[in-house]
Amino acid sequence: QVQFVESGGGLVQPGGSLRLSCKTSGMKFKNIVMGWYRAAPGNHREAVATIDRNGEPLYIDAVKSRFTITRDDVKEMVYLQMNNVKSEDASHYYCNSAPARRNDWGQGTQVTVSS
Repeated sequence: QVQFVESGGGLVQPGGSLRLSCKTSGMKFKNIVMGWYRAAPGNHREAVATIDRNGEPLYIDAVKSRFTITRDDVKEMVYLQMNNVKSEDASHYYCNSAPARRNDWGQGTQVTVSS
C-alpha cells in the first residue's frame, strides 16, 4: 500500500522559511519522480516542484529561486525547503509521485503565512 506522510507545515511570517518533509512507503522510491503539490482553486492540486530519479528539480515560476526540492533515496523521503515565503504560498501542501497517484494522497500539511 502506497503511503505519503507529510509534515513540517505551520505558521510562518512573510519572508520566513519552512521545511516540509514527506515520508513515503509502499513503492520503489528511487525509481520514481516525486513532487510537492499544493491545493489550488477549483478543488485541485498544482504541482509546485518535482525531482527526478537523478535529483534534477523542476519548479513552477512562482516558487523558482525560493523553494528547493530534495530527496533522500535511502530514507525514501522528499523535502521542500521554502524560503522567502510569500502570502500566496499559503496553502495545504502534499507530496506524491509525478504524475500523481490519484488515489493515494496523504493528509498533507498546512502552511499559513501571516505576520
